[in-house]
Amino acid sequence: MYADALTNGRKIFAVAPMIDWTDRHCRYFHRVLTRHALLYTEMVVADAIIHGPRDRLLGHDVSEHPAALQLGGSDPGKLVEAVRIAADYRYDEINLNVGCPSDRVQSGTFGACLMREPQAVEACVAAMKRMTTLPVTVKCRIGVDNQEPEAVLPDFLQRMIGAGADAIWIHARKAWLQGLSPKENREIPPLDYSLVYRMKRENPDVFLGINGGISDLDTAALHLDHMDGVMLGRAAYQHAALLADVDHRVYGAPARPADWDGVRDTMMAYAAKHMAEGGKLHHVTRHMVGLFQGLAGARRFRQILSTDANRPGAGPEVIAAAFAAVDFEGGRDVLSA
Repeated sequence: MYADALTNGRKIFAVAPMIDWTDRHCRYFHRVLTRHALLYTEMVVADAIIHGPRDRLLGHDVSEHPAALQLGGSDPGKLVEAVRIAADYRYDEINLNVGCPSDRVQSGTFGACLMREPQAVEACVAAMKRMTTLPVTVKCRIGVDNQEPEAVLPDFLQRMIGAGADAIWIHARKAWLQGLSPKENREIPPLDYSLVYRMKRENPDVFLGINGGISDLDTAALHLDHMDGVMLGRAAYQHAALLADVDHRVYGAPARPADWDGVRDTMMAYAAKHMAEGGKLHHVTRHMVGLFQGLAGARRFRQILSTDANRPGAGPEVIAAAFAAVDFEGGRDVLSA
């Protein structure tokens, strides 16, 4: 994947790993919209894989590929064991989280706080590389707290490259581990795209992708003029319709109108299967709420999926009712956004 991107100039579009959001149902939905985008799991802690319900944590639909498993941890031995266990689930990539700033991540000594311990991350990546033939990648920040990104990031990247990382995805903000919430850490620290671009110019033979504050495909395309890959998080989740253009805009597939009837029918069938296996309708529909932001009828679409999907006895017909509320020919409606 990454070697092909470097050799052939093929760009990669990814949907970022997001805790509580990019679960298996979200990834299935996103895959219905885009065949080629790289989809990431939520961060899964190595200890949880070793000691917890593996099928629930790692199970996924075969249609999700290409799909990357993001791990959280700082103990090389535990990460290696998690990678060994995950091999049975046939992900396409293993990614190490060095970017999440939440308190619960810090208490486990992983995530963004590892930007202060590059030697530990280096050891983890090297150990994981010895365990698997899959690409091993890292998702990081440009620094944390009072670190100076201009000094910290180049050293961090060289350590990751030396350890054998196949790709590095850089969230172009610092993380403040004290004083800012995870939400604030996605919005308040200033973006430094120019520094990330410079890292790519200085490492032309290494896959470097960019993340942070990218809101639409036009902006993504501008970043791809400088970087090997672009990763969207909240924008891809909250405005999921943009994913329907990714295959054409990024991967060169023929342009064609989105098949919203096909999306509806596919998600209804998926929801029915999930419910037959004991799941709840809202497990699926909660990820679809932002699909038609800005279109006439989008507000009613959200109301139906948010409210009716949680009613006792609700079934996949709720999805049909929600789609029927959208006026696909009526253009945009600022009141529905």
